[in-house]
Amino acid sequence: MNLNLPDKFQQSMRELLGAEMYPAFLASYERPVRAGLRVNTSKVTPEAFKKTSSFHLESIPWIGNGFYYEDEDTVSKHPWYYAGLYYMQEPSAMTPASLLPVQEGDLVLDLCAAPGGKATELGAKLQGSGFLLANDISTSRARALLRNLERFGIANMAVCSEDPEHLVQVFPETFDKILVDAPCSGEGMFHKEPQMMKFWEDHGPAYYCEIQKKLILQAADMLKPGGMLVYSTCTFDPLENEGTLSWLLQNRPEFHLMKIPRRYEGFSCGLSPFEDAVRIFPQNMDGEGHFAALLQKGSTCAKNDSHHSGMSVRQRFELPAAAGEFLQPIAEAKCFPKVGEWMLKEERLYYLPRQPITSQKLRFLRTGLLVGECKKNRFEPSQALAMALSQEEFPLSLSLSCDDERTIRYLKGETIDALEMGQKKGWLLVCADGYPLGFGKLDRGRIKNKYNAGWRML
Repeated sequence: MNLNLPDKFQQSMRELLGAEMYPAFLASYERPVRAGLRVNTSKVTPEAFKKTSSFHLESIPWIGNGFYYEDEDTVSKHPWYYAGLYYMQEPSAMTPASLLPVQEGDLVLDLCAAPGGKATELGAKLQGSGFLLANDISTSRARALLRNLERFGIANMAVCSEDPEHLVQVFPETFDKILVDAPCSGEGMFHKEPQMMKFWEDHGPAYYCEIQKKLILQAADMLKPGGMLVYSTCTFDPLENEGTLSWLLQNRPEFHLMKIPRRYEGFSCGLSPFEDAVRIFPQNMDGEGHFAALLQKGSTCAKNDSHHSGMSVRQRFELPAAAGEFLQPIAEAKCFPKVGEWMLKEERLYYLPRQPITSQKLRFLRTGLLVGECKKNRFEPSQALAMALSQEEFPLSLSLSCDDERTIRYLKGETIDALEMGQKKGWLLVCADGYPLGFGKLDRGRIKNKYNAGWRML
């Protein structure tokens, strides 16, 4: 690949790497870009995925649920993609979310979350417990974030589009874990996305470091004592990386840098005195450039469950009759945790697992799980509900093979035959190899397609 790298960038990389390492770095731009996918561990194990997949997969050494795939693998058109079994992501970009030690029950914030590559991994790590707040200041980007989280089947989440400055006022010392994948100059992406070089020339490291300084302090103030924060960028410049960490420690001395618990061959240390941070250089591993650091606020303390206050166990709410009839057989599904409440807003029915977060006056795109719409005397289940269920949890389902031509026709929004279902009638969960795709209305061997129009395969 013949890239015309900016002279100023080349000079800064020579100074950063030294005369011996710089030629290997420059040569890395001649190799092909490696594409990766990350398995959704809330739906399938990496081992099962690799065993049953038809893709040409190679494990990414430093990501337990990550795989390289080949150009010939049509991963974006495969039914499993629509079933939310994986997310296509640049291999190095998988690193930050993998380093944040999310535990079941945690309250987690992804501060700059769109389009969702890291948020989907954080949500999957929660395994249906705790809560994820995914934020992006851009409403249009937050819409893409919401779709990706819903496709992954993440029900215990909210998506908002807020200036972090407002979030700090609403959520002081609230979250157990926070990820700040900060806007940056994007030097690490020049190989994969050459157009980034023009943006770099217009707004380089000096521009972005001021944004990053503000973001990391805002995140710090929303983290509980004892909580952990990952700060990451896809750039090489020390000003944006170690410089931002230095700013944090100067202004919030209660923080300390933690040693990354697993170090992989190919990882480079951060610059002194931040050797415990991780730098990824493309000459050392099959990935693009990245930086990540794990920090802790103060000393470890007992988990504070104050964010549970105000909740009751399955608060009493009289569901509309049609909704109650539909939901009764799936009342014990994992997407309806015991601690939560129903909310009906403008005919839309939601289930909120953690009301103190979702009750705040924020620009929410989604609060909790959108269960469906109550229209007069009928109930229409949502696409999000279909993705949050498993085949076993729904009373009437049809699992089609990915090779069955009806699978693609369903994803394109067409009516399909289901003669094997006999004379059965009612709402049906359509699956691909046992993994839900969406709903349909079954009537004597025909399925009226209810797949979300905005999600359809083109």
